Amino acid sequence: MKVATTKQQEVQRIVEALSIAIAQHRLKPGVRLIEAQIVEVLNANRNHVQAALQRMALQHIVTIEPNRGAMVAQPEAREAREIFSARRAIESEIISAITAGKMAAHAEAITQHHQREKAALERNDRREIVPLFSQFHRLLAEIADNRVLSEILANLLVRSSLIVALYQRNDGHSCQCREHSTIVEALKAGENERAKTLMVAHLDALEQQLDLSDASAESMSLNQALHFSD
Repeated sequence: MKVATTKQQEVQRIVEALSIAIAQHRLKPGVRLIEAQIVEVLNANRNHVQAALQRMALQHIVTIEPNRGAMVAQPEAREAREIFSARRAIESEIISAITAGKMAAHAEAITQHHQREKAALERNDRREIVPLFSQFHRLLAEIADNRVLSEILANLLVRSSLIVALYQRNDGHSCQCREHSTIVEALKAGENERAKTLMVAHLDALEQQLDLSDASAESMSLNQALHFSD
């Protein structure tokens, strides 16, 4: 296996820090990503920060404009619909690759995740609920054990977070938790077609929560977002 260089590891660290802040809605769409601030907050090399922002621009998570620099992407309504269409396709394929045996092998991780979702809901802790719901989908990709599908989904999930930050009308957190549970039960029973139907319905429901005619956002500063603590 090819070993990542120090530079590659550093660039990935910066990408992950920024992506997590975006996925958890700490960096909102349209927020400027000032290189000097990222360098200071993440104790990073400026060249590495530039490389990380360029990579995120290729992933459509960040936009870079002449004389304005980098900012968190602001997906339009059409892109929002296309992202959810792509998620339905990718996540259906992920479910196709999951067997009852794979579910059994990951039973402890599944149970722990479900307990964390329930606990966060009981506390009404949005800061934790939002990333946990994304992590559920990442967990299914991990169980499927297809690296390419996992990489595609990871990008789609961050871009979905931007869309939710811009367009979501309401939360529907309890419904999402129940929908996750029914998908898990179908997969445990080896009912993949039923699990696919449930997943598509789940993603349809998430898309229907979007108001694709409205956008709003207040955001934390870069410093606050990247130094965020529970």
